[in-house]
Amino acid sequence: MTQNVKGFSKLSKEEKINWITNNYFINPLEAKESLTKYWNSDENLQKLHDEFIENTLTNFYLPYGVAPNFIINGKSYTIPMAIEESSVVAAASKAAKFWGERGGFKTTIINTEKIGQVHFLFNGTAEKLTAFFNHIKEKFFSDTAEITKNMQKRGGGILDIELRDKTHEIANYFQLHATFNTKDSMGANFINTCLEQFAKTLESQANDFDGFSSEEKNVQIIMSILSNYVPNCVVRAEVSCPVDRLSESASIDSVEFAQKFATAVKIAEIEPYRAVTHNKGIMNGIDAVVLATGNDFRAVEAGIHAYASKSGQYASLSHVKIENGIFTFWMDVPLALGTVGGLTSLHPLVKFSMELLQKPSAEELMQIVAAAGLAQNFAALRSLTTTGIQQGHMKMHLMNILNQHQATKEEKQKVLDYFKDTTVSHSLVIDYLEKLRS
Repeated sequence: MTQNVKGFSKLSKEEKINWITNNYFINPLEAKESLTKYWNSDENLQKLHDEFIENTLTNFYLPYGVAPNFIINGKSYTIPMAIEESSVVAAASKAAKFWGERGGFKTTIINTEKIGQVHFLFNGTAEKLTAFFNHIKEKFFSDTAEITKNMQKRGGGILDIELRDKTHEIANYFQLHATFNTKDSMGANFINTCLEQFAKTLESQANDFDGFSSEEKNVQIIMSILSNYVPNCVVRAEVSCPVDRLSESASIDSVEFAQKFATAVKIAEIEPYRAVTHNKGIMNGIDAVVLATGNDFRAVEAGIHAYASKSGQYASLSHVKIENGIFTFWMDVPLALGTVGGLTSLHPLVKFSMELLQKPSAEELMQIVAAAGLAQNFAALRSLTTTGIQQGHMKMHLMNILNQHQATKEEKQKVLDYFKDTTVSHSLVIDYLEKLRS
């Protein structure tokens, strides 16, 4: 039995599946069935999915749910969420309803600037390179005119290009640091195409520049690539209300709740161990909407976590203040999103999501995603500082446990009834299920 293969990418999908199941599985037929039962019955739709990535075997499903009752800047939304974790959609929906009755979410676009860099080595002085850069700077714009003309028609394009000296960190290392506005597209391909042309222009102009020695003419391009760190592509989401309207529980008054909530946020602002989990809760909301709208959640995650570390220590993305009897909870978050291009025009459920959201612009989508993240954070902190996170989470997880142990419809109902007012844990559920079956 071999686990090495040549020319795998050239095999048909069926041949790939046969090789995988015959080489790695005790029961190849059962393994093959696990893959094929997730194929779409619509051949054209399945072909579309097969061509999204390479070496496709099947589709990997995530639940697609919705969180209704979001009021954002006075407009009502039902927000799509693709996520496998129980309680996330319920928590977002509950927070949306809570704040919808208190004025809703207020969101503001702070900036929409995206960044790309050409990384290169230059064997000369920074002063000489700076003079050269200033001399040819306009050439970078003219050489990319064909690439940028359509983006410029939509109001976007290259904003600026600057030379950055990084020789104090790596010998001879410099950057072309470029900023872009890509309007409603995420813009990765556009930015990278511009950067690769910048690199060609830099090389050719340096080679022809009379002010350089033969060694200086040999600029070495290391790479040209966009950055997923977008600290100037930021949206703010905020909620506020009088403190006395905060608590819905008789077990804790509004003032005590506000103070505990504020302290919980302050802990996440200064304690990295807490901040990571705190921000993970925010990402539960953000990632679910980013996935449902066909955007790149890995890029969003990387950029947001870098932003959370911009002070030199990883810290909370969200903040709270209590002034003059008013509770205000807010978050600034970098989000480079698109509503055109990529999967947005190909994936049927992404198109469904965009229509559900009333066909938002990229800026509107930034605001929707940020509101979902703040709602999720509020819901988690409210649970943590009142009933505890496990009560609600384990109630939602209960069905997963029952499905895992193949409970019948009747068994599920009896277990749900029993745990209505009882603490849920995996072992307790299994014990009760075994009692029912005995």
